[in-house]
This record gives sequence, C-alpha cells and structure tokens, in this order.
Amino acid sequence: MNFDAYARTGVDLVNAPLDDLDDLKALFTDEQAWMRDEVSDRDVAIFRRAQKRLRDVFEYGTSGRDAEAVTELNALLEAFPVQPRISGHDSSDWHMHVTSRGASVSSEYLAGAVWGLSVWLCEYGSARFGVCADRRCGNVYLDTSSNCCRRFCSERCATRSHVAAHRARKRAAMVEPPPLTPVG
Repeated sequence: MNFDAYARTGVDLVNAPLDDLDDLKALFTDEQAWMRDEVSDRDVAIFRRAQKRLRDVFEYGTSGRDAEAVTELNALLEAFPVQPRISGHDSSDWHMHVTSRGASVSSEYLAGAVWGLSVWLCEYGSARFGVCADRRCGNVYLDTSSNCCRRFCSERCATRSHVAAHRARKRAAMVEPPPLTPVG
C-alpha cells in the first residue's frame, strides 16, 4: 500500500473547496473516476465534516498538540474503519484497498485518507503536519523536508509571502527618518 498517496488524499480533501457536489467531484483523480460517478449530494455533508476534523488534526500537529491529533485520528479511524482487501484483475495487478467491496464513496475515500495520515503521524510525527504560514492561504501540507523546516504549502506561497515581507520592509524604511550621525 502506498501510505503517502493515501495521506496526500487527506491533504487534498482539507485543501479542497466543498461548496457543492461539483466541488466534491473535482476532488477525485482519474484513477478514482468510479468515485466521481457514484458520489451523491449526501456525501458532500460527510466530506465537509471529515474535512473540518482533518483540518483540526493539522492544526493540532502544527501547534505541538500531538495527543489531540492522535485522539482525533483515532476517532476518525473508528468512524471510517479500514477493512483491507486485495483487488485487481490478474497476478500482475494485485493491490490493496482499504475498505470492503461495496463500501460507499465516503467510506472508501475517507478510510484511506485517515489511514494514510495515521500512518504518516506514526512514522514521522505530527510536527510534519503543516499549515501554510502565508495567512492569505491556509492550505495544509505534509512536511517532507529533510530537517522539518517547511513553512509554506508551495513555492508560490513562499515567494508571495517573502515578496510581501520585503515590500513591507522597504515601505517602512522609506517612512522612517534616517538615523542621526554624530558630528565630528
């Protein structure tokens, strides 16, 4: 199983707009086309609730509240239990799925996302769960940096934030009077 891919589905969910069914359908990749075809209006509310709870997990991790992140992930694992099964068409295609055949779209997707994030937390710690430092953004991410120093969800946000800070310093320097120099 590719736990990183499952964890990234959790990130994708938290960062997705979920205003309506079309937004939810846009969340699914081409590999998840069957989910896109089967998802219903009923699933939108389920995904929204899970989205909020997963955002809380990232907030807890970012603020060093590991026990709260673990408690929330455990509650989500109970709500969306993992029931692994082998799937595929022949011996060259066998792979694992996280839920039993016939599971709803929300159960399949959310069990995978929660399982992936739970494995990620156990493997790397909740400090690797990040919320973008650019206040205009708010997206979450998984910190894959070598020294756990990532602060932004993307290079775009990092650049935008650094340029804004540079411009603010430049404006502040233009407003402040020059320092007095002692006369000889």
